Amino acid sequence: MAKILTLTLNPALDITVSLDTLRPGLVNRAHEQQTHAAGKGLNVAQVLADLGHSVTVGGFLGQGNLQPFEALIEQRGFVDCFVRVPGETRSNLKLVEADGRVTDINGQGPQVDDAACAALLRRLQAMAPGHDAVVVAGSLPRGISPEWFRLLLEQLKALGLKVALDSSGEALRAGLQSAPWLVKPNTEELGEVLGLTVSSDAEQRAAAERLLASGVEHVVVSAGEQGVSWFAAGQALHARPPQVRVASTVGAGDSLVAGMVHGLLLGEPAAQTLRRATAIAALAVTQVGFGIADPHHLARLQGAVQLTEQQEGCR
Repeated sequence: MAKILTLTLNPALDITVSLDTLRPGLVNRAHEQQTHAAGKGLNVAQVLADLGHSVTVGGFLGQGNLQPFEALIEQRGFVDCFVRVPGETRSNLKLVEADGRVTDINGQGPQVDDAACAALLRRLQAMAPGHDAVVVAGSLPRGISPEWFRLLLEQLKALGLKVALDSSGEALRAGLQSAPWLVKPNTEELGEVLGLTVSSDAEQRAAAERLLASGVEHVVVSAGEQGVSWFAAGQALHARPPQVRVASTVGAGDSLVAGMVHGLLLGEPAAQTLRRATAIAALAVTQVGFGIADPHHLARLQGAVQLTEQQEGCR
């Protein structure tokens, strides 16, 4: 298996509250509440670990509430590359209704100063070599500029790592300038960053071709229950997931990224890679939390994924 680094610059303590129906302005009674040390890169790391990879995790953690994150790192056996900064890692409240709808209330994380940025770059310079790939996922914390983020990705590439990027907005726009190995926007994020409409298959393909022409090798576009499209040189595949009972959509995109990176690094056939990655994402929405808890269920879902090859492949 591979040695993979994941970077979560703005992690979060996810507080997931399950209820029947959210009634704004009224008292709501929860059925269940769960708290997880999370953030997109950490979510990806857990799935990659369940797939058998050796994982290093890094980014910035607030000193005020380290315990849940350090417990997860120890439990999972991750190599710890996080830089500790003053303040608390943010808390994100996720209100999950019985029909699967999720309302997110995302907190504000600690301020990251120049000294912390320099410390992370030094740590990566020492620890990143020898890894096969790095997954950089999530939003930017306060104090991190899009320009610094682009330089970070360029440094990771210069260290010989394949860079997979999963972000949005200004972070995605800046990150694309470094021509990552893989990007995974959803349709809304892709349209926003390119200034295009990408609702149809043809529009997705046109947008993906722009990214491929800029040097990106793999463009993975997620569209919720409508499925996933994967574009590479001479290739355009679409996967539609099976219908499942939705517990929470949190972590589905992160699980998809992990599945794609897994198959690509192992050199598996494209159809197998996309089919498994789509099944891992489908499995994620059936649970609250991250990882592959039931490999047998995953195998059943993988067999039910519908795969289509789009004849007009990317040029």
